[in-house]
Amino acid sequence: MRRTVLIKTVLIKRVLLAAFLAATAGATTAPPLTLAQQVKKAEVIVRGTLGPAVSVKEGEVTYLAYPLTVAETITGDAARLPQQGGKPALFFLQGLSDLPELKSGQEVFALLYVRKQDSPLVGFNQGLYPVTDGKVSAGDAKTPLTDPAKLRDAIRAALEAK
Repeated sequence: MRRTVLIKTVLIKRVLLAAFLAATAGATTAPPLTLAQQVKKAEVIVRGTLGPAVSVKEGEVTYLAYPLTVAETITGDAARLPQQGGKPALFFLQGLSDLPELKSGQEVFALLYVRKQDSPLVGFNQGLYPVTDGKVSAGDAKTPLTDPAKLRDAIRAALEAK
């Protein structure tokens, strides 16, 4: 009898732990990375323009794919990125919360992984720098970067230090 109660208690604790882990998994966030840390983790870094999102189903998984017209490859091989419609594309797991705001025609600097996962952006969505009205928002409070050319220079400097 006592052994049965003990087994039930252990099972209940395991079920509760599993439920807690499942509930908190969606709230997982990556620790903030500096630009230099993002550059070190990136497999491909490009400057390009996003195309309109399309839904792509692969087995049981559905992605939102944003075709990317690459204007400049800063490092890596953009041809290694997942492809959509014969172009490199950014694949985001559909329904994922906390995605950056993306829109067709948006110019971006993107620090990327080359394999499909929840998000292709380094640091779970940290590696995206939109260019808006000729400016970016990068760097930190002490040394903000707003000039796209200076962002490119900072990325290249981090690559040299890699």
